[in-house]
Amino acid sequence: MKSTTFILADNQDISKAGIRYLLKEIGFDGKYCETRNKSDLIQSLSENEDATVVLDYTNLDFNNIEELLIVASRFPKVNWILFSDELSLPFLKRIYLEKTFSILLKNSTSDEIKQSLTLSHQQDRYICQRIMQFISTSKESKDTEKMMLTHTEQEILKLIALGKSVKEIAEERFSSAHTIMTHKKNIFRKLEVNNIHEATKYALRSGLIDTMEYYI
Repeated sequence: MKSTTFILADNQDISKAGIRYLLKEIGFDGKYCETRNKSDLIQSLSENEDATVVLDYTNLDFNNIEELLIVASRFPKVNWILFSDELSLPFLKRIYLEKTFSILLKNSTSDEIKQSLTLSHQQDRYICQRIMQFISTSKESKDTEKMMLTHTEQEILKLIALGKSVKEIAEERFSSAHTIMTHKKNIFRKLEVNNIHEATKYALRSGLIDTMEYYI
């Protein structure tokens, strides 16, 4: 049975506008709705239990993959399209095992996105070519680990690992404490760590800081 509804779960208006345009391109004439956070998404799912969700996981307020999988388990008829960038290798390997999840990058071609929308609408799965290559060929290397984080996140993680407080980092980067806290939360979520000690071990292992710099 085809999905009757698309739920666009993203807080970037330009991304949602692009998906709406491509839905028209593939001839979808059903309904769609938009959500900007996890709570709204769950409410929409309760009203559309056979929907297809186009989800930017990195922009919604999921704390970790476990929360996402719990939501997915509550709505077993739902198909999911992860439409994100900067997903970690451990996350991708885990989500790849969940057959109801398709995976796209935000810089995927329009043909790939339309193919994913079409297949997911028909309750089939689609994994974009770059993700398939990444999963099949990636090794746990320093370069791979760094790819999990944006350049800004790498810089902030380095400062955290060097013992700087949120206030100190905010002052150094001419930013607000709230912005730095948001970056810190995203860093911990992407790396699947729970505290500064674990984040520091990651920074050392990935080469963001070296042992001499850390112990000075």
